[in-house]
Amino acid sequence: MKNPKRSSVLLIYTGGTIGMMQDVVTGELRPFDFKTLTKQIPELNKFDIELSSFAFQKPIDSSNMHPIVWIELAKIIKDNYSKYDGFVILHGSDTMSFTASALSFMLENLNKPVILTGSQLPIGIIRTDGKENLITAIEIAGSKNKGKPVVNEVCIYFEYKLYRGNRTFKYNSSHFDAFKSPNYPALAEAGVDIKYNNSAILKANKKALKVHTHLDNDIAVLKLFPGISKKITSAIINTPGTKAIILETFGAGNSTTQDWFTNELKKAIDKGIIILNITQCLEGKVIQGMYETSSHLKKIGVIGGADMTFESAITKLMFLLGQKLTNTQIKKQLLSDLRGELTI
Repeated sequence: MKNPKRSSVLLIYTGGTIGMMQDVVTGELRPFDFKTLTKQIPELNKFDIELSSFAFQKPIDSSNMHPIVWIELAKIIKDNYSKYDGFVILHGSDTMSFTASALSFMLENLNKPVILTGSQLPIGIIRTDGKENLITAIEIAGSKNKGKPVVNEVCIYFEYKLYRGNRTFKYNSSHFDAFKSPNYPALAEAGVDIKYNNSAILKANKKALKVHTHLDNDIAVLKLFPGISKKITSAIINTPGTKAIILETFGAGNSTTQDWFTNELKKAIDKGIIILNITQCLEGKVIQGMYETSSHLKKIGVIGGADMTFESAITKLMFLLGQKLTNTQIKKQLLSDLRGELTI
């Protein structure tokens, strides 16, 4: 019988490096049995947290991550939402920011922590970063203040820092500090104690959880570079079935002002295609109209994406397109801060 005073956390294993153990005989990496998790990591027995686990039948390499899996994760959280105080998702690091961003939009009115974590080295390797990431992610997911969760949003915990998930991107493939959140501060930092930045954490609300499971991925990406050709640009913009285009521009949202480029974009917008402008810079934001080289984009109806990450922009578009909204409604929502993904 569940002790009402103890926190309960559901651990969801999707795949990724963190869930691998090295066979002592062959040296091969294989998924370990999450039913014996506390044997692999005995430190977990010291928590006053009731821990349960759910593992995907076939572990997914995060490079194969897909919106179908995001929908499955959202459904798992929905089905178990009343049973647990928090959730920890073990996930490959390569696409973790995409999954965290997607879930932030799919889980409307989330009032419990959903913490994604992983590792750069398998948990069975001596120098692994996986144990600390997992232990602290579970501790954060189970943390309460006066009976209520300390964290109420989708986050990534990695290398001693907790970040808002839809503000992150993976920036390093060889160091343990693999993630950055350049335009928003860390929500917590783990040292001797876990210090929470309470002013940065989303505030809880009293509304019921609403889970969205319709996503539309008919989105193209046009990344600008000096000398981009009309032929290639036109081919991307006019791909059949495209409903939205993410335009990755220079600096504060700038692009070439050549007539052919502006005309191609305008024709797409006139056909009902949403075009969202985000910067290629890793820090800063789009300010359309700040320079002449972005004024023409604003005039034809390109939407400025402010300081959204690419991962957040792409998943927000998938989410909004999946809601069957009008273009006017989608444009309004893109300019609105729905889950803390952009700075107004």
